[in-house]
Amino acid sequence: MNRRDLLKSVVAAATAAARAQNPAWKPILFDAHQNDTVIALTDLIIPATDTPGARAAQVNRFLDLLLSESPIDQQTSFLQGLAWLDAYARRTHGVPFLGCTAPQQTALLQSLDSEGNAFFQDLKRRTVSGYYSSKIGVDELNKGGRVPSKYGCSHPGHSE
Repeated sequence: MNRRDLLKSVVAAATAAARAQNPAWKPILFDAHQNDTVIALTDLIIPATDTPGARAAQVNRFLDLLLSESPIDQQTSFLQGLAWLDAYARRTHGVPFLGCTAPQQTALLQSLDSEGNAFFQDLKRRTVSGYYSSKIGVDELNKGGRVPSKYGCSHPGHSE
């Protein structure tokens, strides 16, 4: 990826993160079932522990907005991945992904992860990007003052 593409990606992510905070938010790309599935998936990838998880960070909103502004082939690929996951859950457990129990959902995702499933790998990457583009994610990164107040060389006269 060249610098121009990287910069475009960073700007798009920041814009999507800002728009996702709107309290009157409604999905642009996802239908209600897809949105609920994305919420469940991202929450399994980054669950709430002693810190807020993907659900609290509203990663589903970030993904919907980012994908809605992505090329049609990326949109199609992601939506087909969600449909494939539901079909996989039906073949395995007789119900779509959201109808599976929490242990069944976890087992499905563990099997996809161990197989290197392309959709799941993409979903994990996008989930992490969305999480750490949110205020919750940034606060988590800076917990305990991890981010320095200034950057550069610490030698006298070099960092001014």
